[in-house]
Amino acid sequence: MKIENFKTATFEQDVLQSSAPVLVDFWAPWCTHCRVLNPVLEVFARENGQIRIGKVNIDEEPDLAKKFGIMSIPTVLYIKDGAVKEKKVAPQELEDLEDIIS
Repeated sequence: MKIENFKTATFEQDVLQSSAPVLVDFWAPWCTHCRVLNPVLEVFARENGQIRIGKVNIDEEPDLAKKFGIMSIPTVLYIKDGAVKEKKVAPQELEDLEDIIS
């Protein structure tokens, strides 16, 4: 499964109205910990095809970061049925992501 890039203009439709659960990674290109998380997200995406996975660049989409109270990056949200079910700051391991959806 491919990792998507979510934008403010389509976030409501792509994420909050999604029939599938969504894992959203708030990140920035200059963030070292965010770059460490990228390969972990790719493995997670391959192993969890029933979940949509996407990223929000906080530099390009600051309104989304503000709306969801993102204070540190990376922060991953698990959104299901239009609501945030879990929030994890600075996940580093595959197990961290698996814990979010369980």
